[in-house]
Amino acid sequence: MTEPRTQLGQPTPTPSSPEEAVLERVASPHPHHRYLVRFTAPEFTSLCPVTGQPDFAHLVIDYVPDGWIVESKSLKLYLTSFRNHGAFHEACSVQIAQTLVDRLQPLWLRIGAYWYPRGGIPIDVFWQTGEPPAGVWIPAQDVPGYRGRG
Repeated sequence: MTEPRTQLGQPTPTPSSPEEAVLERVASPHPHHRYLVRFTAPEFTSLCPVTGQPDFAHLVIDYVPDGWIVESKSLKLYLTSFRNHGAFHEACSVQIAQTLVDRLQPLWLRIGAYWYPRGGIPIDVFWQTGEPPAGVWIPAQDVPGYRGRG
C-alpha cells in the first residue's frame, strides 16, 4: 500500500485553507499490531469567525491505525492551514478529527482540543470515534485545564 507523496522532502507552501490542504498517508509499518499514535500541537491557531481575532489551542490527537498512518509534514501543513480559517472552536476541533478519520480510516481516534480563553472562558472540545480497541494502551492526555494567573 503506497501512495505518491507530494510534500515530503521538498519546499511546500502553506495551504491557504483546510479545504486546500492535502493530508497524505503512508502504509502502517505494523499493520498486524495495535498501537497508539499521538500528535500534540501546542500552538494551534485559527480565527474567530465573528471578530477575525486569533484563537489558540493545544491539540492532542490520538489514534490507533489500521492500514494507514498520516504523513506528519502533511499534518503540520493541514493544521497550519487553519491560521486564516474562521470557525468556532467546536467546528475546528471536530473538522480536524473527522478529516483524519475520513482519510486514514483508523480503528479509533480521539481529539482533545484545549482552547485558551475567549471572552474569559476557556473552551475544551473532546471527540472520539467510539470505544478504543481492547489491549491498546491509551495514556491520559494530561493537559491541565486553564488556570489563568492563579
